[in-house]
Amino acid sequence: MSRTHEAGQLHTPGSSSIAVVPAWLRPPADVNELLPQLWSRTVERTPAGALRVGGVDVAELAATYGTPLYVVDELDFRSRAVAFRDAFADAFADLCGGADVYYASKAFLATGVARWIAEDGLHLDTSSGGELALGLRGGVLPGRIALHGNNKSRAEIATALEAGVGRIVVDSLEEIDVVADLAHERGVVAPVVLRVTVGVEAHTHSYIATAHEDQKFGLSLGSGAAEAGVAKVLARPELDLHGLHSHIGSQIFDMGGFEVSARRLLGLHRSVEREHGVTLPEIDLGGGYGIAYTSEHAPLPPAEIAGRLAEIVARECLVQGIAVPRVSVEPGRAIAGPSTFTLYEVGTTKEVALDAGARRRYVSVDGGMSDNIRTALYDADYSATIASRASSAPGVLSRVVGKHCESGDVIVKDEFLPADARAGDLLAVPGTGAYCRSMASNYNQVPRPAVVSVREGSSRVLVRRETPADLLALDAG
Repeated sequence: MSRTHEAGQLHTPGSSSIAVVPAWLRPPADVNELLPQLWSRTVERTPAGALRVGGVDVAELAATYGTPLYVVDELDFRSRAVAFRDAFADAFADLCGGADVYYASKAFLATGVARWIAEDGLHLDTSSGGELALGLRGGVLPGRIALHGNNKSRAEIATALEAGVGRIVVDSLEEIDVVADLAHERGVVAPVVLRVTVGVEAHTHSYIATAHEDQKFGLSLGSGAAEAGVAKVLARPELDLHGLHSHIGSQIFDMGGFEVSARRLLGLHRSVEREHGVTLPEIDLGGGYGIAYTSEHAPLPPAEIAGRLAEIVARECLVQGIAVPRVSVEPGRAIAGPSTFTLYEVGTTKEVALDAGARRRYVSVDGGMSDNIRTALYDADYSATIASRASSAPGVLSRVVGKHCESGDVIVKDEFLPADARAGDLLAVPGTGAYCRSMASNYNQVPRPAVVSVREGSSRVLVRRETPADLLALDAG
């Protein structure tokens, strides 16, 4: 049995005593090189060697907004969203008249982001009353919003019904009655989609694989709960069953899991048609498409994802003898993740001696696990670069750590940073647009960073920086 620690795998005894360079991490020929797959499309180095994004120098951003700072490349974010919208519309045009792309707002949502989603013609997937409120405030039409969640409160469901959301994804047999009763009280028919656990475990971290049987989401197909859920929904006149939903996990690069999931979901779709005489209009295949956090990762482009899913759905429908329902998907990380980097300022650096004469350099920055918990929580890998200047020094194996009172406070486990990295340098970590701000905390009473967007030489605040005054305002004294 493996030993674990509450701060994450990095803090397990013996896990950090030897400096083992991951197989995918190669000493760079040039420590200033930017791998294109890791960064948003407008990131570049200036002739002086500093990073520039959306035409704005990072030194200007740090001076204006402070650090740590989440920096969103608006053009990159929106172009990724539009790429998914168009790729799925094209791939499914001849099969079912197109497909609907729901941006999974749990990755990151602010009013400004919701406005982008609305303007660019995507739908919005929400999983709480707060996300729903931001979506509505940002101008997303209620009919283009979905409400998810395994334990939605009655207040959240009531708000969704009163707003007129396009669908509520029901997650349990008990919730079916709750939604129906609340709809009856309001004299409306609630559009619902049934979340099905199809028994497919994506090849990813166990905490973010969500379709195997032993987990909290959905109604199990293997146990018969999904079929019981269908019958229960159809028996309630206050509910309109729009279709079936499946989500098999996150940070997925292999389409094999989607093929098995689609086959099983469409099998239930066919069963509903034949046993109940009801043709459901849609299926939702979820999201979870991976992005590049390091040179190890090779994500698929939206057009390839859409094309392969269209092939899978068309083939399975043909085999099962059913018409192709309208398809929807829910990318979140794949849109938000690569569009953003986190900008830090370096404080202290130190070298420590490890076993067998190895050494590791620790580079401490002014943020940490409060603005990026994913390394400690999921053992996630990230990359980093010195952002404020170029360096001619050789790269040395380094670990980027935060300022928190926790040994597991690690942001980047392994990276080759220049040997002359020093206090006052700006350091950028790419791929932090998904889940970092969404999962941020006030650990050690540290205020959460601001989020700014940049575009064509200008910047603006999406979410302002918290201050000690904000923390004190919540303390009843």
